[in-house]
Amino acid sequence: MTRIYILRHGNTFDKGDVVTRVGGRTDLPLSVSGLGQAEALSEHFAELGVKFDMAFCSPLQRTKQTAQIALKTQAEEVDLKVLPFLVEVDYGPDENKPEDEVLARIGADALKAWEEEGIPPNGWHIDPPAVIGRWQEFFASAPKKYPGKTLLVVTSNGIARFALKALRDGGAGADLKLKTAAYGVFDAEEGAQPLMLSWNVRP
Repeated sequence: MTRIYILRHGNTFDKGDVVTRVGGRTDLPLSVSGLGQAEALSEHFAELGVKFDMAFCSPLQRTKQTAQIALKTQAEEVDLKVLPFLVEVDYGPDENKPEDEVLARIGADALKAWEEEGIPPNGWHIDPPAVIGRWQEFFASAPKKYPGKTLLVVTSNGIARFALKALRDGGAGADLKLKTAAYGVFDAEEGAQPLMLSWNVRP
């Protein structure tokens, strides 16, 4: 059995900033509060006694920073590997636009469909079945490649939600939106469906 922690990166905006819809084409670093969230995660995992054997992140610096800081209290150095499929959604015409402008363009119903069902609005560049397939592949291969290990996977909200969709029940009852610096825990066993133990956990 392999245990997998799926973690959303920390904040990229601070109080008073104009919040925009940051996707895969906007490579922002963590904000001051985001760095603090990553530090809190590091202390949180240390207090819980969680020992990571391997870590993965997207090519975006906000996920790399979150992973590196979250891992700094580990007793031994943990390898951090970039997985391209973990990169955030390309929001097309809404990329890096203020949320009020995004809402005005796509409408409340489209945004609700995305938040609650993972259905992308018109113009966003994301293939849900393909991303779900990549999560299913990851869940299936992890216990073969890393039997008995504990893995950390740091990604973004737009991609993390499809880890739930990769489960047999589609994450029934869980909020698809993963909060910043929050994580979910999954157990993956060879030949079996992955099991979600928790979701949207914050230090």
